[in-house]
Amino acid sequence: MKPIDFASKLFAVTGAAQGIGAAITQALLDRDAIVAALDICADTLQAFRDRIASPRLHTYCLDIANYSQVESTIGRIESSLGPIVGWINVAGILTPKSILETTPDDWERTFAVNTTGVFNACQCVARVMVPRCSGAIVTVSSNAASVPRQNMAAYAASKAAATQFTRCLGLELAEFGIRCNIVSPGSTDTPMQRSLWSDATATDVPDAVLQGSLSHFRIGIPLRRIASPEDVADAVLFLLSDRARHITLHDLRIDGGATLGA
Repeated sequence: MKPIDFASKLFAVTGAAQGIGAAITQALLDRDAIVAALDICADTLQAFRDRIASPRLHTYCLDIANYSQVESTIGRIESSLGPIVGWINVAGILTPKSILETTPDDWERTFAVNTTGVFNACQCVARVMVPRCSGAIVTVSSNAASVPRQNMAAYAASKAAATQFTRCLGLELAEFGIRCNIVSPGSTDTPMQRSLWSDATATDVPDAVLQGSLSHFRIGIPLRRIASPEDVADAVLFLLSDRARHITLHDLRIDGGATLGA
């Protein structure tokens, strides 16, 4: 099987300072890629850079919901580091509330990051990829985009929109040889996931996550484990690589069977 070779190739990752974004960034660096790590939190981003300490890691503070910032940052990356060959949309937020408790500000902020942010990034990076007739884009969505979840309506709707947008993008960019795919994790051991637990410091995964909850109309995880960020990173790297050269518009579910393929 052809090895995954990312040596000296430039990738950009949003939401790169922690969780899944950090795991993807680290996995790319481990394969000798050059990575532009983008995140809105300057302190977290600086701490991540200090921890990694790689000359191939370049960090940029960015509000993905701000179109002009996205456009100018992509210009800076391309002028200083070279052509971006792969873009990974990871930045996302989750405010767990019932629909009756969700405020208009909650709704707008969730969509601004999870959906508009994906549009901003994809349109701007596609405009530099199209003339080169090459590139790969991966959007990290969620299995909540396809299965209803209580207290997650804004998040689920925003991820469903981002998923369908990425499919449409892939259809339009296929003629230019640019592949666009989605990775949809389920429960993954990240700060976002732990914020949903009653005890965020717990070392063991709560039974309700693995076994499901009848009162919340939620099945458990057939594989009886939650994903690690590295599990998601492995899937993303596959879709970015030449091993997936004939795969586009695909949604790869990384949830241990939690949505039964729905």
